[in-house]
Amino acid sequence: MSTTTKRVVLAGLFLALGLLLPFLTGQIPSLGSRLLPMHIPVLLGGFVLGGPLGLVVGLMTPVLRSMLFGMPPAFPTALIMAFELGAYGWLAGVLFRVLPKKNMYIYLSLLLSMVGGRIVWGFVSSIILGLSGTPFTWQMFTAGALLNAIPGIIVQIVVIPVIVLALKRARLMS
Repeated sequence: MSTTTKRVVLAGLFLALGLLLPFLTGQIPSLGSRLLPMHIPVLLGGFVLGGPLGLVVGLMTPVLRSMLFGMPPAFPTALIMAFELGAYGWLAGVLFRVLPKKNMYIYLSLLLSMVGGRIVWGFVSSIILGLSGTPFTWQMFTAGALLNAIPGIIVQIVVIPVIVLALKRARLMS
């Protein structure tokens, strides 16, 4: 199988995981918005596939999930999330490739990606909500980007580096 074929198959796998993981929290919507299940496969996609394919997986996951399952709502949530998750995938891939190859830089790549994605989420939210007549306040940003997301942030910080390190040890990624 060619490298390109493997990368496309892996992108499809991460996209499928992004579509399916939210079903684990779907019965309790407030839990899903706190555990952020779509973020994990997108961030992993960035680490494994690099920035460009990480961006594609991130852009497609919330939009496709909205189209297929009606959640998240297409406007404004899925649209805003597409930019946020696209930033996560792109940043994780780029930072992981350009920072030194020591294991501690996996955490730095992840943390910077998470901060960058949340900044993109806030910026896009302020534009889209502002255009629809809903002001996006600092309190909304703080609640959405940090306070409500603490459980998901913790899960990401614990789970993603463990998976990336395991893939590196198994020589399934560089």
